[in-house]
Amino acid sequence: MLSLHLPHSHLPPLPKGQHYRFHTMVKPGGSRCNIDCDYCFYLHKGDLFQHDAAPRLSDELLEQHIRQYIEAQTGDEVVFSWQGGEPTLLGLPFFEKVVALQAKYRKAGQRIENDLQTNGILLNEAWVAFLKRHGFLVGLSIDGPRDLHDIHRKNRAGRPTFDGVMTAVELLRGAEVPFAALCVVNRNNAKQGERVYRFLAEELGCTRIQFTPVVEPRIFRQGSVTTLATEALPWQGSPEAEPGHPMSIVTDWSVAAADYGQFLCDVWDVWLAEGVGRVHVNLFETAVVQSAGMPAQMCTQAPFCGKALALEHDGEVYSCDHFVYPEHRIGNIAEQHLGDLAFGNQQIAFGQAKHLTLPDQCRRCDYLALCWGGCPKDRLLRTQEGQRGLNYLCGGFMQFYRHIDSDMVPLLRRLGLF
Repeated sequence: MLSLHLPHSHLPPLPKGQHYRFHTMVKPGGSRCNIDCDYCFYLHKGDLFQHDAAPRLSDELLEQHIRQYIEAQTGDEVVFSWQGGEPTLLGLPFFEKVVALQAKYRKAGQRIENDLQTNGILLNEAWVAFLKRHGFLVGLSIDGPRDLHDIHRKNRAGRPTFDGVMTAVELLRGAEVPFAALCVVNRNNAKQGERVYRFLAEELGCTRIQFTPVVEPRIFRQGSVTTLATEALPWQGSPEAEPGHPMSIVTDWSVAAADYGQFLCDVWDVWLAEGVGRVHVNLFETAVVQSAGMPAQMCTQAPFCGKALALEHDGEVYSCDHFVYPEHRIGNIAEQHLGDLAFGNQQIAFGQAKHLTLPDQCRRCDYLALCWGGCPKDRLLRTQEGQRGLNYLCGGFMQFYRHIDSDMVPLLRRLGLF
């Protein structure tokens, strides 16, 4: 990873083909949201950090972020990601300022892209027209058909949200605004993988699908997994390593590793037969390119992390949006340039720790080069040798990678990658 300690308006020339690149997930409204999903890992941040009831990224901090983010990167593309909470609560005028400031600070020859992750409830014709006009990619949260979606995704009054999401789908499709389905794989919908996939790919017509397994330790409202003592982590294969056990390490809505593995296998089979080249599924495509000897497309499956920061509404910067805890704060953009924080020693150490703390069991695994221990936030187990740091989903990943093993070479040949 490159060090960045020179004035950011005069970045040093780099060897040909190298660039300063990183990604920041911006939380302009903090954890504020208009719905109350059971499994949300972020809604409690307002209480944890004692934020205002209606947090908001100020105009001054917004401009500082956009300027610094563009200055600190030398690639030909800079991607801004807006998340929450629910970012549409800030209103269209806020995002009109966003695109104006991006135009102001954009470097010559540089392409600015935006993506907006939303529950879709507040989208209307004005919003959709704005998103279309400025080329935003929308990530729309939806967990499958009505009966599965509404189990965990309810509004603040406890009512279902499926109809509101489907209204957003119709608006986006009608205006031809590209959107990806962001599907949280939880303890319920994990048992119906093919049905979930067919709903998203066929009924909604999504060509981009991101499956995210929900794995939350019971302490997630108080601190990250890094604060747990090794003795507090259950052994691989123990009852405490499963959701639903009274002493489980994870919440009841967390997906069981075996169910997640079966979900991936079921979806892979349909995707391989019908969706390759047409439907982009995040974990599948990263497995394909990794098998072809190329870098992972997902930080969770890469050997190192640390290049995906989180920016809160008050300018505070954290190592990752899954590590927004006091122990993982790395600075504030009002006091230090975002580029220095992104490439500073603290963040470099955070990124390298993913590889350096891999247990021996992972290092011996046949599928290490496809997994690399998964996301550090999910390293909740002890191996049979007693080492900490085994991914809670290890068994599921193993099941999936074994399942696709025999498919991979024919698929790579089909795609011209072998």
